[in-house]
Amino acid sequence: MTKTLPVLLAATLALSTATATALAQEAAQLQPLDRIAAIVDEDVILQSELDDQVRTIRTQYADRADQLPPPAVLERQVLERLVLTKLQLARANGSGMRIGDEELNYTINAIAQNNGTTVEGLAQRLAADGLTMNAFRQNIREELTIQRLRQSFAQSRIVVSEGEVDAALAQANVNGVQYNLANLLVALPEGATAEQISTAERKIAGVKELIDKGELDFNAAAVRYSDGPNALEGGDLGWRTMDEIPNGFTQLLAQMQPGQVIGPIRGPSGFQLLKLVNQRDASATATQTITEVQARHILVRVNADQDDAAARSKAQAISTRLAAGADFVQVAKEVSEDTNTRNQGGDLGWFAADAFGPQFGQAVGALSDGGISAPFRTDAGWHILQRLASRQTNVADESRRAQIRETIGRRKLEDEYNRFLQELRGEAFVDFRSGDRAETTSN
Repeated sequence: MTKTLPVLLAATLALSTATATALAQEAAQLQPLDRIAAIVDEDVILQSELDDQVRTIRTQYADRADQLPPPAVLERQVLERLVLTKLQLARANGSGMRIGDEELNYTINAIAQNNGTTVEGLAQRLAADGLTMNAFRQNIREELTIQRLRQSFAQSRIVVSEGEVDAALAQANVNGVQYNLANLLVALPEGATAEQISTAERKIAGVKELIDKGELDFNAAAVRYSDGPNALEGGDLGWRTMDEIPNGFTQLLAQMQPGQVIGPIRGPSGFQLLKLVNQRDASATATQTITEVQARHILVRVNADQDDAAARSKAQAISTRLAAGADFVQVAKEVSEDTNTRNQGGDLGWFAADAFGPQFGQAVGALSDGGISAPFRTDAGWHILQRLASRQTNVADESRRAQIRETIGRRKLEDEYNRFLQELRGEAFVDFRSGDRAETTSN
């Protein structure tokens, strides 16, 4: 097992978002005469799914209804988002990515704990909203599946060179200014024709004029006109350091004032407008020390030769041996399937708690020094972990390099994954049947 970045993406599962999506799925299941809103390759989107998602957006914008686009435009934006979800799930399933019940149960337990309740308490909250746990579980399974697809994409396509890290270090932005940004994208297909480019230029210039004249604020313009995946969030990109911002924007951004909008700027995905919402000095709040732990582990892999149930059963048997007093180091040398650490008795050395991903971090964080965990599941398989010690470590150059490497990788992943989604969409057969119109697109 090798140390990796905390894997280029935040794996937060918001209960409110999951509930809203699951409510839509539950409603769909309760309407046997539901119409089809769209056919996506071999899958379908039901009208009730679309209606409930639109209703959720309208609820979120209840006090800002004037920022929403006309009903037909909003419906199309939501439908496109549902199409992308279906396509990602199909690609993940076609690649053999599956979320087993054990991993799903582990995640739902974590969601319940993060919301200050138990799984039973979570089920009661869902029931109060008219939602069953089965619908909620299905939605979380889909979210985890798409997350795994993104992780696989990152591992196969995203590379951050040492030269890029050196250049970012030289700019000393890790503990410098952070920028709260929003963007508006007018997308271009790969290999766009001159006519398509000209049309996109006219569209974004017109949108910029509306913003400059004060006839439409930036967030409302993004909701109405942006082709970006964050359009329905008003183009919000959150807080970012300079290392997380495409190079084409960095020099311009350094000269901007909060509230200012720049662009249009031509980028890999199309033409963009960028708004600096606010900025802050992060140096005062930046973490100066990190908690490191020393631990060892035993791994039972899940692969083509050993399915999840068999791996789990083997891990439970190993756990029983350890509980009976067997020596952890000796057992690891005998049975661990992590070839990188087996000969060292499973020794992982010192590492940041989340260095091996969120499941590993939660398990090691729940242990006291000397404690041994129950078997738990990660993408690699089933682990048993023994925590040996912990310490506070000053943030040194290597820690700064790791932080910069992660932020650069996250920026690259965002750009590349958006292009990947455009490719998926362009290759798909999509037949829109919502409302009174029918429209078919395929490559």
